[in-house]
Amino acid sequence: MFEDYKPEQRSTLERFLGGRPTSVVIKLVLISLMVGFVMSVFGFNALDLVNTGIRLIEEALRDGTGVIRQLGSYVIAGAAIVVPVWFIIRLTRAR
Repeated sequence: MFEDYKPEQRSTLERFLGGRPTSVVIKLVLISLMVGFVMSVFGFNALDLVNTGIRLIEEALRDGTGVIRQLGSYVIAGAAIVVPVWFIIRLTRAR
């Protein structure tokens, strides 16, 4: 019964988009219209969202570099103790 069934062959573009390009574009336009309306009701606009996203990334990078700098200072402080102790242990075990 199902032996002759072959699934419909879809193009690479249709597989990537998840459907026919025209239907995907229509769905995206309708969803964008609804989201834009809801955003305007709550007083948001696209420029504010983009600026907030940029500030978020800038702060994350600034804070991230501070964290990396702090971790680096911990590594150097620890290495000031660990490396000489390790070296002394290696020298005593070599004999």
